[in-house]
Amino acid sequence: MPDHVHMLISIPPKHAVSAVVGFIKGKSAIHLARAYGERRRNFVGQSFWARGYFVSTVGRDEATIREYIRTQEEEDKRLDQLNLWG
Repeated sequence: MPDHVHMLISIPPKHAVSAVVGFIKGKSAIHLARAYGERRRNFVGQSFWARGYFVSTVGRDEATIREYIRTQEEEDKRLDQLNLWG
């Protein structure tokens, strides 16, 4: 999505959700900065991701959530088209 990311991940109970999210945000920001930014810069003090995040447990609805993530962009585009006429 242009303004957010959906991820369905499994985290073992021994790891804190906040630590895993922080790791993913940190490593992905470094990768994107190196891949698309000026390689000479260090990017210290800059932020790529927003501070917050949303987490929910999946349980038995994993297939439903996978489908939601898979089709979210198309659904948002469809709803945007409907809003243009409303």
